[in-house]
Amino acid sequence: MNLRHPATEPLLSAPLCLAAVAAALVSQHAFDMQPCPWCVLQRLVFVVLAAVALCEAALLWGQNTPTTASVAGGALAALRTALALSGLAAALWQHFVAAASASCNLTWADRILAITQLDGLLPDIFQPRASCLEAKAWLLGIPYEFWSASLFVALAALAARSAAAKFKGRRSEAH
Repeated sequence: MNLRHPATEPLLSAPLCLAAVAAALVSQHAFDMQPCPWCVLQRLVFVVLAAVALCEAALLWGQNTPTTASVAGGALAALRTALALSGLAAALWQHFVAAASASCNLTWADRILAITQLDGLLPDIFQPRASCLEAKAWLLGIPYEFWSASLFVALAALAARSAAAKFKGRRSEAH
């Protein structure tokens, strides 16, 4: 794989997102670490991020250099940046606000999940099964949501770099 190809970064980001969801599902189903609404919302953001990354990679697949990357590719990379930052916000909210509350019922996370109806369509993946206080979990001494937050930061940085490169390439083509 050509590491300078504009589709490389989204092709690497998508499996990272899906690995995060897979790790959460293993934690839930093998180790009985039940998710709260904010945990599930982060799963949803990871899945949407992976889908957008794959769409971006498919769009850019036939292009050989960053300078020929389309405006749409840059827009999708910018969307991935925004999604990753929203996931980061959800992880931080979960840790600093929701996890300190005995009830996280009817929060933004609950409302978003209710709108998508994914909790009913795919309950083993998207159904919250614990309160935020009950869902506190650690891996190697670090809260789970900080692992998630770290990955969101990395994904946002990669996507922002990718978006900047694509838009820079378009500007240099115009001149």
